[in-house]
Amino acid sequence: MSTIFTKIINGEIPCYKVAESDEFIAFLDINPNAKGHTLCVPKKEVNKIFDLDEDSYLKLMQFSRQVALALRQVVDCKRIGVSVVGLEVPHVHVHLIPINAMKDMTFQHKVKMSDEEFKALAKKVSRAYDI
Repeated sequence: MSTIFTKIINGEIPCYKVAESDEFIAFLDINPNAKGHTLCVPKKEVNKIFDLDEDSYLKLMQFSRQVALALRQVVDCKRIGVSVVGLEVPHVHVHLIPINAMKDMTFQHKVKMSDEEFKALAKKVSRAYDI
């Protein structure tokens, strides 16, 4: 059975996409820890990050770095935190979270954003990514 991320990749479920390559996609988390919380996901459905072949793993980290650099241009924050948890969805995903305090990385503090806010932010990050 396909994961929710595979359904997003296949266009069956909408997302707020910020970047895409042949192998990866990045989109805003719909239940974000902070404004700009982004998920970087390989298009190939693999459950655990260390089950990726080494080349895919390294490319995912490179892709995530490029997305993080774009996020940093658009979202006011002290740092972009990186986390790989993977318990919620059995499909590798890297969390990029704009942070100003340690609590921003705990997954216990969420922010609310409207559809318009998600769309506007996704557009800004996508533009910054394309530079």
